[in-house]
Amino acid sequence: MPLPTTLRTLANSLLGSLLPPVCQICADPGERGHELCGACSLTLPWHSDGCARCALPLHEDADELCFHCEESAPPLDACWASLRYEDPISGLLIRYKFHSDLAAGRLMAQLMALNPPPWPLAPLVAVPLHPRRLRQRGYDQAAELARLIGAPRWKGLRRIRATAPQSERNADARRHNLDGAFAVVGEVPEAVVLVDDVMTTGSTLHACAETLRKAGCKEVNAWVCARVP
Repeated sequence: MPLPTTLRTLANSLLGSLLPPVCQICADPGERGHELCGACSLTLPWHSDGCARCALPLHEDADELCFHCEESAPPLDACWASLRYEDPISGLLIRYKFHSDLAAGRLMAQLMALNPPPWPLAPLVAVPLHPRRLRQRGYDQAAELARLIGAPRWKGLRRIRATAPQSERNADARRHNLDGAFAVVGEVPEAVVLVDDVMTTGSTLHACAETLRKAGCKEVNAWVCARVP
């Protein structure tokens, strides 16, 4: 009989702590105590030339903002993606998010720490899962990334409405799907940094930012592991 999600997650975590590091991409021995080999480290799609407000890759003639953010500023003051959502990162994130592969998540957090935002880190706020989804999955992928990064965190953002998965919806449907999905509990900090695994259209991060601003937050930045081009 298959292990329940929570027990499978715990078993994977314990095995990862007992075995020597193995590259999470090709399964060769890891280097310098990391779960990544030297050859695979050269294939990582680092991201450093994105729009300052949405992290989309910029055209050569653009300065700091993409055309869309110049025309209509999003609710985020700044947005940073450590990597692009391309192979091999896309495969690692799918394993982490949908297949209980916490070792892949550990590597993602390490890579985020190697390419952090150029601005100071305010308290990290993980984009939350609804309690129902958390029970199904057994862990919150964004909260785990924030925890592994190790910076101070604020846990007052809640997802109060269960929403349909975003992955198969267009941008407009994604926005409406998140209406009233988030709420704030307690006193919100003046500045926060939202943390998530993947940014596609930005709808989820924008909904979180709008909720935080309504609660009195003055500055909302976002830091994601990977940006979909």
